[in-house]
Amino acid sequence: MNSEELIKYRHSRALETYEEAAILARENHWNAAANRLYYSCFYAISALLLKNGLSNSTHNGVKTEFHKSFVKTGIISKQSGRTYSRLFNLRQEGDYLDFKRLEKADVDSFFSEANEFLNEISSMLN
Repeated sequence: MNSEELIKYRHSRALETYEEAAILARENHWNAAANRLYYSCFYAISALLLKNGLSNSTHNGVKTEFHKSFVKTGIISKQSGRTYSRLFNLRQEGDYLDFKRLEKADVDSFFSEANEFLNEISSMLN
């Protein structure tokens, strides 16, 4: 698989994972929905990094590279940078904190933010 195919795959995976989050939210599975929203953005960033000859093997590394190369340089909006950081933290809480039950109020607003984030990244990938 060449890098162009991998970029398209990761972008497609980002959009599909966003849809998964919506399905989980309809069933009130808020921890899982937060996880899928985060991963939808993570896959989009992975595609963006690859398109620009960058990569990283850890979630923290991807976040750091994204902020350094795209947010701090003004290529990506500060709002998108904040959205990704907040989703990163929300997913960490929902996945790793014992007895942490996310609720609709914790996750619901992230759907529009993640959608805007994906639109911004998508425009850079096309």
